Amino acid sequence: MPDYPQTDRQKSKRQGPLRTSVFHRELVREFAGTGLLVFSILLGIVVLSQLIRLLGESVSGLLAVEGVLALLGFSALNYLPVLLSLSLFLSVLLTLTRSYRDSEMVVWFCSGIGLTRWMRPVLWYALPVAGIIALLSLVLSPWALTKADEFKHRLNSRDEVAAATPGAFRESKQDDRVYFIENVEVGQNRVGNIFVQSVQHGKTGIMVAKQGLQETAPNGDRFLVLLDGTRYEGTPGQRDYKIVEFERYAMRIEEVKARKESALPRTFSTWHLLQNPTAWNIAELEWRIGLPLSALILSLLAIPLSFVNPRAGRSLNLIMALVIYMIYNNMISVTNSWVGQEKISPVAGLAGIHTLMLVLMLLFFYRRLSVFSWRRLLP
Repeated sequence: MPDYPQTDRQKSKRQGPLRTSVFHRELVREFAGTGLLVFSILLGIVVLSQLIRLLGESVSGLLAVEGVLALLGFSALNYLPVLLSLSLFLSVLLTLTRSYRDSEMVVWFCSGIGLTRWMRPVLWYALPVAGIIALLSLVLSPWALTKADEFKHRLNSRDEVAAATPGAFRESKQDDRVYFIENVEVGQNRVGNIFVQSVQHGKTGIMVAKQGLQETAPNGDRFLVLLDGTRYEGTPGQRDYKIVEFERYAMRIEEVKARKESALPRTFSTWHLLQNPTAWNIAELEWRIGLPLSALILSLLAIPLSFVNPRAGRSLNLIMALVIYMIYNNMISVTNSWVGQEKISPVAGLAGIHTLMLVLMLLFFYRRLSVFSWRRLLP
């Protein structure tokens, strides 16, 4: 049969799937690039703020220096679900807002791609991210909090000599001794240039020694042995000071028993929460499940919220979107507290706020589609 030339309608049918494929691929790529940039900025801010807090605790003596990096890693892992959820929302919002400002939306609308067609590429991008958020909130974040508490307990269980930091004064748990160590010989159980201030029988004693080491008695008692030192004993403000030089002076190291605090529901594993369905455990479980659900809802809500009205200003939609995000997250926290206090049922706590946001999302879509429909009817 002879080859007849294709009509414009046939060409349009063939070009339609190709145009849609290019549209989906480029949009998901831009979502991912913007999301990675936003997530990097947010993670940097969180890590910097936590590092400043941990360094402040280390300087004040509440935290050992060697525990800063480990606790920083556990803290960052705990914040990842919230950061990913916010990054997902902002990446979709900023990408579509830029498309409105650069008039790309007009081109896509004229090509036959309506507002609801944006839901498919957004879901292609949002579903894997929501899966990562679910993995973090249900498994990795509780594990990180548990390990952080165990690490803090192990640091607090150390004796005052082991916790002493070279070049810094360290007070004992009993508030009756102050240690200062100038240097530590790596690989040996020795320290150099020790200063110890203690209070015994109402008198203040100060000992200075060139070297020191730790010894363990047969009965298990531990001692700090000072070598080649001097002891000054007396009452401040009086002249009756005694000066004694010694070659060897042993001080008993009191065993420190760290107070074991009761575990919080946020440190329990998800399986433990399911096996022990108390009110606060259910509230914590709803919080973990709500994080990926809210991430998906917010990613779809960003589609109608990204509309830019040139007459109303370019930042109005961003301000409204951020206000909705903060209200949504605060309401999730409030409903979880109500579930823990047994003011509302667990079903109402989990489904209520998310259903409300779904209805709000549908209203925004309806409003935006109605505006587009009326504009098409105008001459």
